[in-house]
Amino acid sequence: MTGATPWTRLTRVLSERWRAFRRTPYLPAAVVSLLAAASAAAFAGSYTYALANPTPRHVPVAVVGPPSSGTEARAFVEELEHRLGASLELHRYADYPQAVDAVEAQREFAILRGHRDQVEMDVASAAGASVAELLTKEGPPAAKAVGARITMRDIKPLQSGDPRGLAVFYITIAAVIIGFLGTVQLVVNAPTLRPAARLAFTAGYAGLGGFAIVVVVDWWLGALELPVFGSWGILTLTMFTAGMVYAMFNALFGRWALLPTWALMVMLGNPSSGGAVSWPLLPTALGVIGRWLPPGASVNAQHTAIYFAGHQHLQPYLVLGGWALLSLAVFWALRDRPPGRRRT
Repeated sequence: MTGATPWTRLTRVLSERWRAFRRTPYLPAAVVSLLAAASAAAFAGSYTYALANPTPRHVPVAVVGPPSSGTEARAFVEELEHRLGASLELHRYADYPQAVDAVEAQREFAILRGHRDQVEMDVASAAGASVAELLTKEGPPAAKAVGARITMRDIKPLQSGDPRGLAVFYITIAAVIIGFLGTVQLVVNAPTLRPAARLAFTAGYAGLGGFAIVVVVDWWLGALELPVFGSWGILTLTMFTAGMVYAMFNALFGRWALLPTWALMVMLGNPSSGGAVSWPLLPTALGVIGRWLPPGASVNAQHTAIYFAGHQHLQPYLVLGGWALLSLAVFWALRDRPPGRRRT
């Protein structure tokens, strides 16, 4: 076109080159490169934000005795709150056995008793290792500051093979990540599997993987003494749920399914699970959200099965089962779409 302006010609050339570029493999490669860089930053940021500097917000503590007992105990609480930069959620119990039962039910993280100038604080590392460590560190200086004597005990210690209380977190990470990577490999290496067969293989490797984790962690390494069938069942359900979450996103988003799966299960789910840092030390939003995501539910169920077998809660199983059923329903409703397809 002879009357075209230089700007029009430049726009036409750029448009033609863009259309040509879109037909090359360089466009998806560039998109993947940008997404990988952004994901690396988001991954590092999510874990650093949640885990690098755990700070208490509200720590539930059982108090035994009438409100008027222990002037030093009240001063101790105020001093401890000042040192922690957080408030202790004090819940009063009529006697010590009731307070212990509340700790066993994981409603409280410590028990406080005061008698004249004597303060007794019982922590429970199994209920939250990071909380118990923080209270043990700040309790004696707080008592000294108010002129009280303090006696501290750990009434629910961790197992000797897991002194930091991180083994449950590690086995949950393994179950979550391998759970959805197994489905990724089924999509890539067996794309012609029928939907029912895909479900069967997902359930199969989940069961085998859960048992293998128990064998390695308990029988081989001896890091944790696990309730075999309970832990096996929790790990199996976790792996199956993670696999079905990827299958759901694969049915919805095709080849980009790994991005929302990774964001939900790893970037958000793992740091908010309470496995590495107990939920009272997490940012408030993460502490709430984490319990409703598969990694957090798995950590809660596993943790209770190992240390508080008589006080197992239904909620984490409902969360895992709910995510599994939701993902299964979406996957089955869209089962005729080819897995890993290109979206137009």
